[in-house]
Amino acid sequence: MLPTKTDKARDELQGRQRTLSQRERALLLMADGRRSLTDFSPLFSTRDEAEQVLMALVQRGYLEDPHAAAASAAADAAQAQDETAPPAEAIQVSTAADSFDGKRSLATTRMFLFDMCERMFVRRDPKFALQMRDALREARDREAMLTIAALMLSEVEKTAGPERAESLRERIDRLLPLAEIVH
Repeated sequence: MLPTKTDKARDELQGRQRTLSQRERALLLMADGRRSLTDFSPLFSTRDEAEQVLMALVQRGYLEDPHAAAASAAADAAQAQDETAPPAEAIQVSTAADSFDGKRSLATTRMFLFDMCERMFVRRDPKFALQMRDALREARDREAMLTIAALMLSEVEKTAGPERAESLRERIDRLLPLAEIVH
């Protein structure tokens, strides 16, 4: 099954009132009729958990089977094309940005993820880039950042290979603040 968003899902993602968890919202962001359960699995501890959340979102009316939504998807694509301007030229970042030795912080991590989004996705998949930028704007904590990073890294792995994804994962690990230990 390659689920797509329903109007209810789009309302959830655009509205200020949130009824879903960050992971559920991330899954909604990814659901575009091209991604499957395998693509959603990195967001969750196990594939079974991902499947349960996916099915719950279908049952609650946030996602639907693309065959049932074919007409709706064509209309959404036309509307999205009208609403978005042509993508701007990607910002060229010098290699000096990769030698950052500053303090670990969520702000630094967020900026790196924004930059990664621009460099890796804007030209290849502008819709995904827009979704990731929106998700990054909403991310407020470490877990949210890691969820978005996992989404982007799974796409990088598909297009640029596991080595590139792993190097970016290591970079993100160096930027994130150390996890707090709770006793």
